[in-house]
Amino acid sequence: MLDSIRQAPGTRLDRKSYHEHMRVETAHVTGIVWKLERSQFFTESADDPAWQAFISGDWPKSIAILESERPDIQDEAAKYNRQGAEFRRLRIVEQPVLAYVQWELQSLKIFDESGMPIRVLDASQIREYERDRQVPELVIVGEQALFEVQYDDQWAACGARRIDDRDIIRQAAADIAGLWVKAEPLARYFSREIAPLPPPSAG
Repeated sequence: MLDSIRQAPGTRLDRKSYHEHMRVETAHVTGIVWKLERSQFFTESADDPAWQAFISGDWPKSIAILESERPDIQDEAAKYNRQGAEFRRLRIVEQPVLAYVQWELQSLKIFDESGMPIRVLDASQIREYERDRQVPELVIVGEQALFEVQYDDQWAACGARRIDDRDIIRQAAADIAGLWVKAEPLARYFSREIAPLPPPSAG
């Protein structure tokens, strides 16, 4: 199913509408919220101070800003827990690890430690879904909505396509759950592959 999501009928949402739909759908969700992240580079929001510090070359400041966000992330994880839900992110990684991914995993490590579990899977493990092109970036909220996140030419988020077909949602979630079983917990991957690396150059 992951390789055919783009052909499924859906409703296009701009970035503001996508965030509003996500807010509504996650407000009372139970079960698992899945996020599948495939691209090896994104352009983050211009008002993200950690991103701005990273691209300006100030690695220590960027890491300090990311760490300062921990309490808010813990609060978000606690909210999901109170609802009987869990936010799980599956991060696909290619070798060698690019600078963006090295930076992003610093942030994801905090999410993982705060109760929003993350696993890492090598891109070679999803070849069956990528015979023609990369799998899309997806967020699946329980059984109620699937969002195919959309990006512009610079890989800046610009909205999403919402898919409501329950069969498609269930099949896509089952595919991601199967990959999750094969994936490595972030803490172990980070300790082996990311922690030893020197600070990357954003350029």
